Order: sequence, then structure tokens, then C-alpha cells
Amino acid sequence: MAVSQYARSMKIAFHSPLKSPNHPVPSGDRLMARLLIAALERAGHQVAIASDLRTFMRAPSADMFAALKVEAETEIERISALWQRDRAPDLWFTYHLYYKAPDLLGPRLARAFNIPYVTAEASYSARRNIGIWTEAQAQVVEAIEQAAINICLTKRDRVGLADAMPAIRTAMLPPFLDASAFLALEPQPQPHRLIAVAMMRAGDKMDSFRMLAEALKLISDQPWALSIVGDGQLRVETEALFSGIDTNRIEWLGQKSQDEIATLLSQSSIYVWPGCGEAYGLAYLEAQAAGLPVVAQAIAGVPEVVLAGQTGVLTPPGDVSAYANAIRDLLVDTDKRARMSDMARQFVRDERSLDKAAAQLSALLNQYVGPDHAE
Repeated sequence: MAVSQYARSMKIAFHSPLKSPNHPVPSGDRLMARLLIAALERAGHQVAIASDLRTFMRAPSADMFAALKVEAETEIERISALWQRDRAPDLWFTYHLYYKAPDLLGPRLARAFNIPYVTAEASYSARRNIGIWTEAQAQVVEAIEQAAINICLTKRDRVGLADAMPAIRTAMLPPFLDASAFLALEPQPQPHRLIAVAMMRAGDKMDSFRMLAEALKLISDQPWALSIVGDGQLRVETEALFSGIDTNRIEWLGQKSQDEIATLLSQSSIYVWPGCGEAYGLAYLEAQAAGLPVVAQAIAGVPEVVLAGQTGVLTPPGDVSAYANAIRDLLVDTDKRARMSDMARQFVRDERSLDKAAAQLSALLNQYVGPDHAE
């Protein structure tokens, strides 16, 4: 049921410059983009993906940025012609813009058609003002300053934006999840069954796999087994990190569907993922919805999605021994694990559901760009 308090539903143009909701490769970014669309629609709005243009630059390249700006001009012309023929939307909504993926479309189109511009999960880092990143980040600053409201999913991002641009408007929308597939299954945890769900790629993911492998070697005296869900270009390198551990203890399951992941989580006891550099990690919410306490680090955006001491254990960043001991403690203390399991499901069901997010989004848009809003 729609939860919007608008006199009419809004027609919203949605854009995700980092990765379109239509992108074929699954990721947390794609999932959150789809979740935001679902929440907006549940709030009673009509959402259309304005463009699949991806402005992501993995490495700084003046030539690539110039080519992206040419592509953006073509898209602006296409969208403008479409809006001139049909009715323009009531709002432009951009998800996840930052120095590697600036929004080259929304700010200009919003100004040209005199409609509000809104961002979600925008971020800014002054230390990235180097080379071509400086020009890309200038586009990000322009968008953030133009926005009627910048919706932040983590306190860290909100503080970063406010410190750099004190005059902008920000609001919080905690990370959320369509948890129905996970809450629908009654937890049937197999004793000592650990599980992690992650893509196997360079950078923070490999750092987390490395830390997990090192921690598990420190608790080899415990009767644990680990299921690893996920795949990627560094599958061989990831498996090599766990060399020296009894191969019978680790189950490499590859990529799975959401329903398959929900079943696997419901059959496990503890979710183990260190979370190096995690913006927040929707997989943590999935695990908690399935009734798993989490063992992660108190790092980056992880504390935004795991309640330390209640739905999981968060250890000091980089402390492998502390991380290993936290896993050991939950393996041994079955009562503590059961309490955290119950609290984890309640936390996601009551505080981080799609319905809750839809109501929060509706209230934010009503406050900043709705019919009762006045400049």
C-alpha cells in the first residue's frame, strides 16, 4: 500500500551514474539503487530510469572524462526532446554520485526544466582534488549545492558533506532492505556453521577475505565450517588465501540467487565478514534478517547497519586476534548467539524494512520538495 502523504504522486526521473539499476552485474550499488526505486514506488510515486549512462572512471583519465561529457551532451539532448514532447518529471533523483562517478545529467536538466534536484548517498573528499578528479569533483560539488536535499545513508557521509559545504541541506535515511525473502524463513541454524557473502575482487573485498582467513586459522581448535557465497575475477587468489586450512571446512558455493542466499543464511549460525572499507554493506542486513548475529569490524559504515553488542560484535579495525576471538566467543556461547539472533531479526523487521524506508522517504520529499514546501 502506498504511504505517500502527497496530494498527488510525483513523477520522478531516477539516475545512478555509478551503476544503473539495469546493469547486468550484481553489486551492493545496484541493489541499493533498486531498493530506492522500490521505496519511492511504495511511497506512491511513479519512477522512471532517466538514463543508463555510466560515468564511472576507475582511474583518472582526461580522455575518458572528455568522452563521457560528449556522451552526456547526447543524453541531455535526448532527454530534453522527450520531456518537451511529453510532460517533464516533477523531480530528478540521483543516487551515489562521487568523484569517480559525477552526475553529468541531472543538475543541468533540473535547471533547464525548473524541477527540484535530489541526491542520495553523495560523498565528497577534498583529498581527491588531484588531476582530472578535481574537475569531476567540481561537478559533484555543483550537484550537491544545487540539491533541494542531500539524503545521506551514513553519518560519516553527512558529516563529510556538511564540513565541506556548510550551507547545503542534508537528511538521514538509514540503509534498508526488502527483507521479505529472509524474514519468511524460520532460522534453522546448523551448529558451528559460519557464512560470508561477497564478490571476489581487488581492494577492500580481498582485504576482508585475507583478514577472515587469518582469523579462522587462529581458531582452528574450534569445530567450525565456513560457507562462502560469491564469485569474481579473483576466485583463484581468494581460495589461495585459505590455504593451510582443512579444505573440508570450507564450502565454495559461487554466485547464488537471492532466494538461495536466504536459504543458506537461514541454515547458518554466524555471519563473518570483516567489512574492510565497507560503505555499510547490505549483506549485513540480509544476514541479520535471516537471524544471524554478525562479526565485523567497527570500521567505515559498518556500525550503521550492525548494532554493536546487540545484533553483532564489532571489533577494532585491523585487529585480527580480536576478530578471531569474537567468532570464537559466539561459537562457544550459544545463549548469546541466540539472543543476538532474535534481536537481529527484530532490528531489520522494525527499523530497516522497505515500508519504513518508504515512509521516511515520503516524509523527506514532502518536507523539501512537496506541494507544501516553500523556498
